Amino acid sequence: MDSAASGIQEPFDLIRLSLSERVFVKLRGDRELTGVLHAYDGHMNLILSDVEETIMIVDQVEGSANGQNTVNIAKRKIDMLFVRGDGVILVSPPLRT
Repeated sequence: MDSAASGIQEPFDLIRLSLSERVFVKLRGDRELTGVLHAYDGHMNLILSDVEETIMIVDQVEGSANGQNTVNIAKRKIDMLFVRGDGVILVSPPLRT
C-alpha cells in the first residue's frame, strides 16, 4: 500500500490518523508518555488521556572517580494531560499490522 492510497502525504496526516489511538510521545528532559490521543494542533500541542509518564532521572554517584551515574526510572499515571508542543521531540503512532 503506498502512502497516497492510505491518506498519508505529510507528517500531520500520520498524527490525524492516530486520533483516538494510543501513541508514544518523547519529550525534552528524558520524559516519555504513552496515552490515547484526543486532539493536536499545528504547534504539536497534544491532549492525551489514560497517560503513563516515564521520567528517567540520572544521578551522579558521589565519590566515584570515573564519573559513574545511576539511572532511576519514575512512572506515574495521569487521567488527562495537555502537552505543550515546544517540549515534544517525537510522536509515534501505534503499529499498524
